[in-house]
Amino acid sequence: MKENMSVTVVGHVDHGKSTIIGRLLADTGSLPEGKLERVKQNCRKNAKPFEYAFLLDALKDEQQQGITIDSARCFFKTRKRKYIIIDSPGHIEFVKNMVTGASRAQAALLVIDAYEGIKENSRRHGYLLSMLGIKQICILVNKMDLVSYRKKAYEDIVREYKEFLSSIDLTSNCYIPVSGAAGDNIVSSSCRTKWYKGPTVLEALDLFDGEAPLKDKAFRMPVQGVYKFTKDGDSRRIIAGTILTGKISAGDEVFFYPSGKKSKVKSIEEFGRKNVTSASAGHAAGFTLTEQIYVKRGEIAAVKDKPRVSTRIKAGIFWLGKKPMETNKRYLLKLGTAKSGMFIERIDKIMDTSQLTYKKKKRIDRHDAAECIIKTEKALAFDISRDISDTGRFVIVDGYDICGGGIIKEALEEVPENIVWNEGKISYEERCRQLRQKGIVVWFTGLSGAGKSTIAAELEAELFGRGKIVYRLDGDNVRYFLNSDLSFSKSHRNENIRRLAEIAALFKDAGIITLVSAISPYREMRDFARRKVGKKEFVEVYVKASLKTCEKRDTKGLYKKARNGEIKDFTGISAPYEEPDKAEIVINTEKIEAGEAVDMILEYLRYDI
Repeated sequence: MKENMSVTVVGHVDHGKSTIIGRLLADTGSLPEGKLERVKQNCRKNAKPFEYAFLLDALKDEQQQGITIDSARCFFKTRKRKYIIIDSPGHIEFVKNMVTGASRAQAALLVIDAYEGIKENSRRHGYLLSMLGIKQICILVNKMDLVSYRKKAYEDIVREYKEFLSSIDLTSNCYIPVSGAAGDNIVSSSCRTKWYKGPTVLEALDLFDGEAPLKDKAFRMPVQGVYKFTKDGDSRRIIAGTILTGKISAGDEVFFYPSGKKSKVKSIEEFGRKNVTSASAGHAAGFTLTEQIYVKRGEIAAVKDKPRVSTRIKAGIFWLGKKPMETNKRYLLKLGTAKSGMFIERIDKIMDTSQLTYKKKKRIDRHDAAECIIKTEKALAFDISRDISDTGRFVIVDGYDICGGGIIKEALEEVPENIVWNEGKISYEERCRQLRQKGIVVWFTGLSGAGKSTIAAELEAELFGRGKIVYRLDGDNVRYFLNSDLSFSKSHRNENIRRLAEIAALFKDAGIITLVSAISPYREMRDFARRKVGKKEFVEVYVKASLKTCEKRDTKGLYKKARNGEIKDFTGISAPYEEPDKAEIVINTEKIEAGEAVDMILEYLRYDI
């Protein structure tokens, strides 16, 4: 049985990708009978010259505009293997489609126009192939007929593009001078390029190394769902999903990540089949367990070789959103069947494909390719993309739109193997229903003396009087006990807020209305708390008062000591306070009394509590 290989064809718009594929199909006799003549006849009928690209460009808009909009697929075979050829769009507005098409490929042909030369998209596509983990690349220097088959024109492009690939740690298998329109070096060697002694495109395809069969890789099955049956005494509990790689059989010990739970496979279940004892890659299947354990959608089932588990990931990202991707903004990451809130912790570098240089920027703009550190809100199971691509790729959602994607290059701070993430059986929603209230966090921030603790205490008493389950976490109280090991340096202040946010998030998950009053001077940590708790359950209250007013209210004399240099890193004096720029509620305590402030907060929360 012949092996299969997916090959994507990429390149700048109008550099001739579709023409080369059309010529390849026509010259290998891979077209459906009569298709070539029908396309030629249609061209004659419409009084336009025939192009081999018309064999592939099936969409009406593409025929009119002469560009590839979506990723078209076609098939042909050689003596060695069967090929799936993916024609990916070259126009910058359709880069999202190009990434989608290329992400399914094992190798690539990258087309460069010998007459126009190397364009920005030629470099961008090369970088994207590298980012997607495609290492087998052949460069086709096309339209050699337009430069009179001059060897120097070919060599100039080879030299310049080799320099570019070297800058992104990539090499090409070969550089082939071709003419898609004339058929030079596509299927057979051309007498017009006698100076070229390398393979034709067809031969280069067969020189690519095939990938190990998916069934021979480590077993990976993202859990799609757990299905229970009760009819006619059927008590099966089937864990179902699509097997991405590997094989599973009855009797195998199976592990689930990130939870770390394990059991043994009792039976394999496939729709419409009986007495199945094993299932392998490509099958939608399910299995039952000898020992029932609580498993949920989003876990990855594995046998023997375990995936990585972490909340911090080094990744290559390509951004397609209309708005820039920013650090400290919450996005949704989807990997397999798992979902988690995420944010960009750090942008290491962004590739400037027009200048062959890396940029340091604080945001990722549309069509940028970047290397970043990602922090997820919960532990995820995954593989490094070069090992198992299907569990090493993810997409990023902003609002309701898929705006980016990427590959995992490295797991940072992996969860130790001996730690088991125990998931309970009671959800946040179930706890809220039973308590008849919504678990939320009201986070009071402001200078020392602004009135945070006073308002929080009044609000706690009012809510408690209404029969609500509420608890107040005061910054001073928490520092005296839980965080007594921390100083007031910036790093320790951040750690103080991180711990407070973690505790508040746990209280919120328990369905408790949690009031946090802490100076929390830095926006990045207040944003961290918002992400940790959840955007919908977090209310930031900026308790505002001037520094002069706060100093007048200071019964402990802390401001005076700070001005005298007796207290270091004091917020407002020797350490900064960054005012909130997106607080849900702003209370100016120079104008508003505590009771009125409580009424303002209760009015805001009236639908949540």
